[in-house]
Amino acid sequence: MLNAITLLLVFQLAGEVIARGLGIPLPGPVLGMALLFVALILRGGPGKNLQATANGLLGHLSLLFVPAGAGIMLHADRLASEWQALLAALVISTLAALAVSALVLTVILRRRGSGS
Repeated sequence: MLNAITLLLVFQLAGEVIARGLGIPLPGPVLGMALLFVALILRGGPGKNLQATANGLLGHLSLLFVPAGAGIMLHADRLASEWQALLAALVISTLAALAVSALVLTVILRRRGSGS
C-alpha cells in the first residue's frame, strides 16, 4: 500500500513540477493524473496493489469534502451577499456543460453512423 501511495504522490509531484516549471495554467494534480493515465496505458493497467489502494482511497472520498464544507461555513456571510452571482454562474456553467456534452455526443454518433 505504501508503494502505491508513493507512486500516486510521485505523479502528483511530477505534475506540479511540470505545471509550475512550464507555466501551464493547469493544476499540477490534474497534469499528474494525466501522466499516471498515460503510464498505466503503456504499462497495461494498474497492478493489484495500486488498484487496491485506489479503491481504498475512493472508499473515503467523502472525507475530502469536509474542508470544502468548512470553507463554505467560514464564508457564509459572503455567500449570503453574493448568492445571485453564484447562482447565475452555477446555472450558466451547468447549461454550458450540458450543451457541450450534447454537441460532443452528436458528433460522435454522426461519426459512428457514417463510419459503419
